[in-house]
Parts: sequence; structure tokens; C-alpha cells
Amino acid sequence: MKYIINTTLLGLFFLLISSSCGIKNKTFTPTPSKTNDIISSNEAIIDPIKTGADNFETYLHLLKDKKVGIITNQSGIVNYQVPEIIYVQDPSQKPIAQIKNKSISIVDYLIGREVNLQKIFAPEHGFRGTADAGEHVVDGKDTKTDLPIISLYGNNKKPKPEQLVGIDIMVFDLQDVGARFYTYISSLHYIMEACAENNIDLIVLDRPNPNGNIVDGPILEKEFTSFVGMHPIPLLHGMTIGEYAKMINGEKWLKNGIQCNLTVIPCLNYKREMTYSLPVKPSPNLPNDQSINLYASLCLFEGTNVSVGRGTEMQFQIYGSPFLPKNDFSFTPIPNFGAKEPVYKNQLCFGENLTSIPKVNQLELKWLIKAYNSTSDKSSFFNDFFTKLAGTKKLQQQITDGVSETEIRKSWEKGLLNFKETRKKYLIYN
Repeated sequence: MKYIINTTLLGLFFLLISSSCGIKNKTFTPTPSKTNDIISSNEAIIDPIKTGADNFETYLHLLKDKKVGIITNQSGIVNYQVPEIIYVQDPSQKPIAQIKNKSISIVDYLIGREVNLQKIFAPEHGFRGTADAGEHVVDGKDTKTDLPIISLYGNNKKPKPEQLVGIDIMVFDLQDVGARFYTYISSLHYIMEACAENNIDLIVLDRPNPNGNIVDGPILEKEFTSFVGMHPIPLLHGMTIGEYAKMINGEKWLKNGIQCNLTVIPCLNYKREMTYSLPVKPSPNLPNDQSINLYASLCLFEGTNVSVGRGTEMQFQIYGSPFLPKNDFSFTPIPNFGAKEPVYKNQLCFGENLTSIPKVNQLELKWLIKAYNSTSDKSSFFNDFFTKLAGTKKLQQQITDGVSETEIRKSWEKGLLNFKETRKKYLIYN
């Protein structure tokens, strides 16, 4: 028979565990700043990575007696340890102490800690992460918590003042993947802007970037600004979402150069070069580490007549179309979770299977160039969306002109060098 020990026993339990393992208690204190308040920690001793959401000691007290709004989805989970005492049947034996790990939604966790949550704001794909890319997500109510859900996609990308009435502080907890056109950082921009305009503090719970050591691709040009590219950064920016929030604030990218009162809760025991495997899908069509690693390279195909595997179980790990040469690899997209109407539904596509290739450490152009060179009709290969994804007209022009990948990369060098210098000012995990 199992019993969960009470709060007093919990403290004693962890004290005993810490003493026996040589683990020292650490004190976390905020570093004051008007516009970029980063809560830092002493040198971490425990090895496992803890996300900002798991870094409870640094932010729960900031929410006390506040009316809280939160922007999150299925990727906003917390992991915590529950000590248990197992009472054995033999009275001659001592009870056994053990640690049980639990993972739950940050919304459920905060409610369990009596945080006064008022509203959930949901980005693209919705609060539960079930909507297709680009699908309209309506407002509603979370059936589990009865909290109202405000959709931040479609025509309401930025919270309206009336939607923020009564909120003292906002919490942002979304898992980014490090690509400019992954729209969670666009939602971050609008949340920061709304908070600044309505004098609401913002806490960003940081999470590791699974592509955090890659900075590559063309810099977005201002005239091609859109929801899939809002800032002058490369396709792969190599920053965590907390670092990126600092950059938005520091570079005054919000409307009229305003800045929000920002606090970033950092990850613990994390270094940028570490491999980080996401515990849940960040969105419906990124099912595993391979798809997340290849996402930035293959997403450029969304601006062409080539499928990236939506409507299969290998999304962003394969590519193909009916217009590419027949070969040994083919697939037929059908409606599934995250792709109700996939490109080339029920049509045979030929292309390439990348599910088993080694991890890439740059923005790969070779598949895009190969597909363009081998398509049956080059005039119909690119569509208008490609320029928005690339953030420049130059890349399409370079490919159609037959410029080599090496020469294309050279054209990015100056922009990347300048970006990296700017980026240094905002890095937390050096």
C-alpha cells in the first residue's frame, strides 16, 4: 500500500537524499533590470537538464497573489519528483523511500500550486496542439480546467487590450525549434508587444533549442516581413526562446521601439552544444528528433510544389512529388493527425527518404537544388510562399540561375557575421 508523504516529510526526505549524495542546496536570486530581468543560478551540480518551467524556485514566488495569464500548448510540460514511502507488508522491514517522476501540463501544475490563472492564450495548432498548420483555431474553454482559451492565430495574433483586462502578469512557455519561420517566436513578439502596451510584466520560461548550435541561412530582409519571418535574423538563429525574447527587447523590434518588462527563467545544467531530445511533439508534424533537425532545411519545400511528407508518418524526413523522376522511393499522402488535406492527397510521389541520414549541422540546400534541377517543369516549381520562407528573393534567383551551393553560402557570410555579433549580447548559455 502506497502513501504520499506530507510537505514536512517531503522537505526532510530531500534533505536526507541531498546529504547522502553530496548535493548542495543552491539559492536562486534575480538580477534586477528594467527591461531584461534574467534570474540566474549558481553553478549547477545536478546533471539532468531542467527547463525554465522546471526551475520552480525561481518563478513561483513571482506569481503569488497575481492574476496570471499564460501562453502555452502541449509542449509546456513540467517534470517534478514526488517522494513516496512504500510500506511493506512485513512489519520487521523498514518502509522503503523512493522518488517518482511525474510530467504534467504547466497549466495543471500551476493550478495545483494555487496560482490564480485567468486565461490560456494558445498559438498556432491550439492549446492541445491538434490543429493543422495554418488552420483557424477558435476561442473556447479548456474542458479540464474551465479556463477560457484565447486563440492567437488567424486574425487575432496579438492579444487585444480587452482580452488582457484583469491580468497582472503573463507567463510564456512554448517549445521552439530554432527556425525563423516556426511561428512560436512570432507569437512571442506579439505577446511582448501587448504586455508592453498594457503595462503587464512578462515571464518567459526558457527551454533548450534542439538546434541551438546552428546559426545559418540568409538574413530576412525587411520588405519580406511576415508572420513566418518577423525579424532580421537567419533561418536558423541558434538561440533559446528566452535569449530570443531578450533580443527582441534589446534590439527594440517591438512597435515604436517599446520594450516590455521581461523576466527570463533560465534552464539549469544546459549548454548550447548539448543534444536535447524533446519530450513531446512541439507541433503535429514534427514527430521526432530527425524531423526537428531537418525542419529548417525541408520547410523551404513548402514554398514549392514538393511535399515534405505531411499526410505520412515521416513528416519533414522525406520529400517528393508527382513531378520528380520515378525511383525506388515513393509515398502517397493521406489525411492524418496534423494534415487533414495534405498536398498530393492520394497521389503517388517520388523523392528521397532522409529518415536515417546523420544529423545535419547547417541549413542544407542540396535537396532543394536537386529537386529543382530534376523536376519535370521548372516554371511551376516555386510559389509565392517561398520568398516569405526564405526572407529574400535572392535565394530563388540563385537556384534558378544555377548558382552553386558553395557560392550561395558565401553570399550569407557577411549577414551571419553581423548577426552573430549582435546575438552575443543576449546569450545566456555561453
